[in-house]
Amino acid sequence: MAKHGKKYLEAAKLIDSEATYESLEAIELVKKAATAKFDESVEVAVRLGVDPRKQDQAVRGVVVLPHGTGKTKRVLVFAKGDKAKEAEAAGADYVGDADMINKIQQGWFDFDVCVATPDMMSEVGKLGRLLGGKGLMPNPKAGTVTFNVTQAVQEIKAGKIEYRLDKAGQIHAPIGKVSFDAEKLNENFKSLIDALNRAKPAAAKGVYLKNISVSSTMGPGARVNAASYR
Repeated sequence: MAKHGKKYLEAAKLIDSEATYESLEAIELVKKAATAKFDESVEVAVRLGVDPRKQDQAVRGVVVLPHGTGKTKRVLVFAKGDKAKEAEAAGADYVGDADMINKIQQGWFDFDVCVATPDMMSEVGKLGRLLGGKGLMPNPKAGTVTFNVTQAVQEIKAGKIEYRLDKAGQIHAPIGKVSFDAEKLNENFKSLIDALNRAKPAAAKGVYLKNISVSSTMGPGARVNAASYR
């Protein structure tokens, strides 16, 4: 087992590891237990009752958190002509086509999200290994392959996050920062859980939301009463 420092152990005393809490109480406890010198992220981990090995039980999607994540994402848009101008007007940090593809091939990755217009995907596909390995490949399911670049850029800037099932059958997603008001974190939390419920695969059997916990980057986790959201 990993050894924890004195601060973590003191913070862990605030949270009963055997108990489950309502979401707002869990968030308040996580905020109290966050002792790092920086503004820690608040993250949600959800164990789902699905088989991650089966394609028809994959869970993946996006949700716009009402209060954002506290981190402004740098957006790169692959587009030409009018769509490139539209992306710039919408607030994209970087816009281009062959020039940006070449830059990435040279090892440049100073961005957090990629958006591409569908007509650019044959070119962007050449970056499959480079972008795919970092989870940056534009994807229609995530709303990042689209001709509606204005909406795509604005939603990402407003706090749109992507969630996807990992090999262990869990979803990990940020819902804000420790400095956020607890009520706002709770509203973000509920938006995420609502989105997960809407994304429930038809093939999923039994209990879908098995376990939910909230934690800060460096702090202990608090278990949320998952039954409240089933």
